Amino acid sequence: MICCILAVLTRLTAQVFNERNAVKLYFSPGACSMAPHIVLLETGLPFTLVAVDLRTQTTAGGASYASINPKGQVPALELKDGTVLTEGPAIMQFLADMAPGANLAPSNGTLERYQLVSLLNFIAAEIHKNFVPLFDRDAGEAVHRSARAALATRLAYLEQQLEGSDFLTGVTFTIADAYLYAVLTWCGAVDLSLSNFNNLEAYVLRVGLRPSVQQALRAEGLLKTQDRQRRAVT
Repeated sequence: MICCILAVLTRLTAQVFNERNAVKLYFSPGACSMAPHIVLLETGLPFTLVAVDLRTQTTAGGASYASINPKGQVPALELKDGTVLTEGPAIMQFLADMAPGANLAPSNGTLERYQLVSLLNFIAAEIHKNFVPLFDRDAGEAVHRSARAALATRLAYLEQQLEGSDFLTGVTFTIADAYLYAVLTWCGAVDLSLSNFNNLEAYVLRVGLRPSVQQALRAEGLLKTQDRQRRAVT
């Protein structure tokens, strides 16, 4: 009986410690904020999720999101001292450096780190950015065609990069993979097929089976959607 009580008290103490020391990730389900969500789960760092309604710019608790991130976009990471860090690639690098044992990014100052930064920039500027017009119904057909053509070219490049590799940098999962996976989950929403990109298609399925990714999808209420997409591919 005493052992059971001690076990419960230990769990409660750990829970209180984690809550007091956790960072806060402001996210919107299915947005690019899924990438740092996955990274947080990979690191094992304590964190809490705060959902944001991007249309009303309010948090799940009713607070004004503009007071947290004046840019009005997710993700945002609030640190324990109240400092807020924005922009996904910056947040993910910060988290990777906070948990070097997770091996999510090479050490700062190394050539491999700058190669990873190059990948993050490519995903942000060439993949992420070209998805954005496809979600805008008022953008016009010409803009949509241009975005799809640009994506096809960029995805072809990634298809080559993944030849013979499990992940973007080889055999190791990094923050770049979390980012690329997050944006590629949008393919179904904009009717963009990866059927002509065998390596990318297999990559999305492989990354999607990681425990951290499954946990993030479940927490964001997206697991059933991903299951339907996976069945459609297989």
